[in-house]
Amino acid sequence: MTIDSHVHFWKYDKIGYAWIDRSMKTLQKNYLPPDIEQTLKRNGVGGCVAVQAIPAEVETHFLVELSRTYPLILGVVGWTDLQSPGVEERLQYFSHYPQIKGFRHIVQAEPDDFLYNADFRRGVGLLKTYNYTYDLLIYPRQLRAAINFVAEFPEQLFILDHCGKPAIREGRLDEWKAGIEELAAFPNTCCKLSGLFTEAEWKNWSPGDFYPYLDTVFNAFGTDRLLYGSDWPLMLLSGIYVQWKSLLEKYMEHFSPEDKEKVFGLNALRYYTLQMT
Repeated sequence: MTIDSHVHFWKYDKIGYAWIDRSMKTLQKNYLPPDIEQTLKRNGVGGCVAVQAIPAEVETHFLVELSRTYPLILGVVGWTDLQSPGVEERLQYFSHYPQIKGFRHIVQAEPDDFLYNADFRRGVGLLKTYNYTYDLLIYPRQLRAAINFVAEFPEQLFILDHCGKPAIREGRLDEWKAGIEELAAFPNTCCKLSGLFTEAEWKNWSPGDFYPYLDTVFNAFGTDRLLYGSDWPLMLLSGIYVQWKSLLEKYMEHFSPEDKEKVFGLNALRYYTLQMT
């Protein structure tokens, strides 16, 4: 069973989703489960994890409601203010929603030293109490802070989004690779094979552009700690769903069936504690 560990849904408005700029016009509309349902079926994907896209609890509730309506959503990675003095109360509140599997903050939009923030660390330190994951969304320049951050919480499960967003378009590899290898040395970290389409030159890439970066994360994390994800609908800026899934399938064509099953579904089930209906 294939599971897409990273999908977004939204009802678009230009104020709430101000990060969708003029270069992303294709994203300036609603993206809801019926818009991807047939695509998932055609590609043999049995379900997905819905991930927050804006820093607002109202979106977390929106994703939970979608998951109640559409069985294809197997879990939600939401948002709450992890820096808030009242964060423990909010986590306790959200613990009554079994659809929520973890939380994320859009750290890539923050200053490079954000992960050293004491209030934020306090909030993240509470996640394990409720068996929540934390999705780590960073740029390569934030890898050094992320390594320090992950080291602080050895019992907390961290899932690195989009392979740490390497600069594929510019062909930069070495510094990112060194950081990824150091981060992957912590056994409480996993990595999503998602979001790479939009780090390459949009709609003007070749499969070989991604291979050095895939080699790095496969060697660093191994097939026990990698999760297939699409980053739909953002991926549509650079390609279509079947292209990314097929590219990864081609990359893994000589891997064992067991390893393929882990990467394309079993790891998502395990780390996000998903239940298939």
